[in-house]
Amino acid sequence: MKIIVCSAGSVGRSIVGYLVKGNNDIVVIDSNQRDLDEVSQEYDVLPVAGEPSHPDVLEKAGADEADLLLAVTDVDEVNMAICQIAHSLFQVPRKIARIDSEAFLDPLWETLYSDVHLPIDQVISPDMEIAGNILNILKYPGTAGVLPVLDDKWAVVTLRLTPQSPLIKIQLMQLSRVAPDLKAAVVNLSRDNRCFIPESYDEFLAGDEVNLLVPMEEIDDVVRSFGVEKPANERLLIFGGNDIAAYLGAKIEHDDSIISCRIVEESFDKAKRLARDLSHVVVIQGEMMSDVILEEADIRHADASIAVTENDKDNLLASLLAAKSGVQSTISVVNTPSYNNLIVSIGDNILVDRSSVTISKILKEIRKTKMQEAYSLSRGSGEIWEIKITEDSLCRDKKIGELGLPKQSRIFGLQRENEVVFPEHTTELCVGDVILLYVDSGVIKQAERIFG
Repeated sequence: MKIIVCSAGSVGRSIVGYLVKGNNDIVVIDSNQRDLDEVSQEYDVLPVAGEPSHPDVLEKAGADEADLLLAVTDVDEVNMAICQIAHSLFQVPRKIARIDSEAFLDPLWETLYSDVHLPIDQVISPDMEIAGNILNILKYPGTAGVLPVLDDKWAVVTLRLTPQSPLIKIQLMQLSRVAPDLKAAVVNLSRDNRCFIPESYDEFLAGDEVNLLVPMEEIDDVVRSFGVEKPANERLLIFGGNDIAAYLGAKIEHDDSIISCRIVEESFDKAKRLARDLSHVVVIQGEMMSDVILEEADIRHADASIAVTENDKDNLLASLLAAKSGVQSTISVVNTPSYNNLIVSIGDNILVDRSSVTISKILKEIRKTKMQEAYSLSRGSGEIWEIKITEDSLCRDKKIGELGLPKQSRIFGLQRENEVVFPEHTTELCVGDVILLYVDSGVIKQAERIFG
């Protein structure tokens, strides 16, 4: 597949870092030569210098042969123009645009994005998605990730096990006996930077990061069963005043469960704009590493800190300072792939991987499998596909054990009518079933052939 990515900035780079893992020809367009050089040195892509909204630049990038175009610059209007030009002049079949402004995202204007008006096949809002991801983590203290699935009625929840967990050294086959009320299915485990699907005889160990399929209303119960619960996040401190912080602030100030929220931003203009738009959030302008500013932000009494700047090192350093000051939960947004396989020993620091959050919105476009939804798990541990079994499905009327699934993949959930079950190898797939399939990043092509 030939894919054109318009922007070598943080969003574009995070998308490219994921796309290069597949069998794709990637072209990156950007007018910023420095960003373009950095992304082309890091990844096997074809760099094209120039304004991505200019027809001659798109022609140079080979837009007439592109299967998919992603317009993800920092300017909504530019992204709209790119998609229009790609459609009108080069007939690019699939076009995805980054739209961040809520003015363009209002449901009142949803008919705007069509071939009749603006030929955009899919709109993505990475900063809004990241903010939503962070809000889910804050809502369920003790989790390191909450990914809603099956119409938001269930979730894939990430937990980090501590030596105090009552389920340490418990084999998976013994879970139903040790915790009979636990309603959860293990998706995968991450241990010593290695992700794998555990067998029934495998044990939970301290330090494991486990992904579990859980009913949304039972997340708190599952967190308590694993002994990783934390007090409610009532006092928040946000480092950085970008769009992610703005989205978070807008949601938080209408949340009665939040007692206080403070945002620290170095830029005077950004801080002024946030202070104007947010009425119940305190905005502090100043150096976020300054002892004076941190004292003013009341860091010692914060329950959770969220670092959302564009710089990974600043975010990790802010989390370190927060942990040293006694903050119980620290969250850092990271853009650099090298951090994906790193559990940072900064208290219990939670990494929100921009690339995983962003790529989840476009996975359906780049996978050779018809699916309802697709999600990328953090730290490159694999993908989750939500697939509906139809009349023409190759796996229709087959038992799961007969599908020939690659070893590092598993159907861990099945929705039949209004009931969700944890299927076995003998479970037969019927028309109308919706399955949740975990696929390790190394066996995606094999899984595509089975469910293509």
